[in-house]
Amino acid sequence: ELLEMVSKGGGENAILRHTQRNKKLFVRERLKLLLDDESFLELSPLAGLEMPYGDVPAAGCLTGIGKICGVWCVFMANDATVKGGTVYPIGVKKQLRAQEIAMQNRLLSVYLVDSGGAFLPLQSELFPDKSHGGRLFYNEAIMSAMRIPQVAVVCGSCVAGGAYVPTMAEEAVIIDKIGTLFLAGPPLVKAATGEYVSPEDLGGAKLHSEVSGCSDHFASSEKEAYECIRNVISTLNYDPLPEQVIEHDSPLYSSDELLGLAPRDYRCSLPVKLILSRLMDGSRFQEFKANYGTTLVTGFGHVQGHLVGIVANNGELTHDASLKGSHFVQLCSQRSIPILFFQNTAPHTAEPTSISQSNRLKAQASMMAAVACAAVPKITIVVGGCYGSESYVMCGRSFSPNFLFLWPNARVALVDSRHFSTVPQAGDNDCTGDESELKHLKEKLEEESSAFYSSARLWDDGVILPQNTRKV
Repeated sequence: ELLEMVSKGGGENAILRHTQRNKKLFVRERLKLLLDDESFLELSPLAGLEMPYGDVPAAGCLTGIGKICGVWCVFMANDATVKGGTVYPIGVKKQLRAQEIAMQNRLLSVYLVDSGGAFLPLQSELFPDKSHGGRLFYNEAIMSAMRIPQVAVVCGSCVAGGAYVPTMAEEAVIIDKIGTLFLAGPPLVKAATGEYVSPEDLGGAKLHSEVSGCSDHFASSEKEAYECIRNVISTLNYDPLPEQVIEHDSPLYSSDELLGLAPRDYRCSLPVKLILSRLMDGSRFQEFKANYGTTLVTGFGHVQGHLVGIVANNGELTHDASLKGSHFVQLCSQRSIPILFFQNTAPHTAEPTSISQSNRLKAQASMMAAVACAAVPKITIVVGGCYGSESYVMCGRSFSPNFLFLWPNARVALVDSRHFSTVPQAGDNDCTGDESELKHLKEKLEEESSAFYSSARLWDDGVILPQNTRKV
């Protein structure tokens, strides 16, 4: 239901205004004209959901990965049905993440610009810092230096800082009558000088194609613009990645059964191999150190024909399990085998410090170092809990996995609110225990640990349905 809601952008009225009054295509229709086929992975579709931006239902931009002319591309497309494509802080964060993916994987970048520029009331969260809006242009320059091609379509308003997105791209197309490009639009010109100038005369397609040279290609319609971009990409001399069609078996058990296997919490005694048997090719899994440190499952298998190493929680990360994990991650790194992490970590209990706990701490630190330094692609799927320091050991967001996805039942938190069963006493007279304060804290932790709270803030690359895990 949430995915369906955000796919409608700013809602029916906004879409009608966008498509009928402004004669533009909806952002998802634009992608259909660009892409080779339907194989498109949308990134963080729930970003911006429930964020404190008034009635903004989503981030106002759509990012994802798909193919044009056989070449994998990253897309950054403004959705002008959401506040005219105005850029909010979460929209900046979303586009920066897409650029990070493009740089890490050397993927061609396509910008579909249709934006009113930055949302000025939040300028302090958009402009001054290193990870704010200006970083988009910095990244464009760095990607250009890395010889990663970038192309852009001006398919609507392109104002203020956003005007640099297409002008810094290698090649840009502008669409007649609907594409405009200027630092300050007609209303600001009128306010500053008293002069009235039309959007076309100030920064329309003919001006930028014939006079300023800001645009490299003139398109009379949206359809023509996307055909033009496809032609541009075919001449970039950027070869598609060699993709062998690898024959592979399906799992012996239906992926739909993962819906019934999603752990409701970390205390679930469900063996993680039940999940793996519905994800691996032929349900085959060559386990590593099967009888040692059994609260962590490690081993090799194939997903869609690709060899991967598996690191999966099967209970609390003990001393032995952490040592096993460290050993296995180093093996994968040495053999250049990508690693899939399946997280269902346990929060730390409030038990007294002991020698055994100290030993576990050292072993977990060893595994953390191995995970951080493993020079192979890492993909993390949170199938249950993502708690505390164990989430670092299992390649949580702060350990920079190439991608991190959540199942809808996932919980992301430093601690589990269910551990707050009693109020800690500071002494007989010092603390009588404020039950209402404890209740409020538990409710806050409960709300903030949901998968949707996490994804709204872009702490991951999206909430995915369990049965789609192999495909994603």
